[in-house]
Amino acid sequence: MELSTFILFAMTTFVVVFSPGPAAITITAQGSGNGVGRAQFGIVGVASANAIYFALSATGIASLIIASNVLFILIKWLGIAYLTYLGLSAIFSRSGGLQVEATKRDTRHKLFVTGFVVEFANPKALLYFAAILPQFLNTVQPILPQIAIMGLTTLLLDIVVYSAYAKLGQTITKSGVSPRIVKALNRTAGSALLFSAFKMMKVSN
Repeated sequence: MELSTFILFAMTTFVVVFSPGPAAITITAQGSGNGVGRAQFGIVGVASANAIYFALSATGIASLIIASNVLFILIKWLGIAYLTYLGLSAIFSRSGGLQVEATKRDTRHKLFVTGFVVEFANPKALLYFAAILPQFLNTVQPILPQIAIMGLTTLLLDIVVYSAYAKLGQTITKSGVSPRIVKALNRTAGSALLFSAFKMMKVSN
């Protein structure tokens, strides 16, 4: 995998993980009520769900690449459309910024299960991996090492980004964060997603 391709993958995945969604809101709430340390169990739950989706998507993609270039190209354009949808939703959604409430301290098991179920029940991760991975695979080079690199990168980004959300939740409980700041984060993430879709459109041509 070329360095430029890896950087674009890491940037795109970071933006998608960073974009507020059910998992981000859940981890922020866990950080708010349980602290950053205990919220790590919820983060591991989210990362575990993503790891399962990644493995399923990677297996299917390898088969598609071997079977049909037409399907491969179709998936690439579906990925571009999906990124565009995520970007526009982040910018124009009326739901606005994060809305969290402080929760009571939960058991480690409950934190893990909650994080896992919330992410596993959300098709965003499966759609992302199934639609976006082909954008970055070089079919001339061995596929499995490329998938392994992207899988480990995704896992690391999950831990880093959701730890930041847990810290945000803890900060909200202690001092509060302006809704304007959160709205600005939403719009910045949405703009970055649109930029990634545009870059991928050029690559697909």
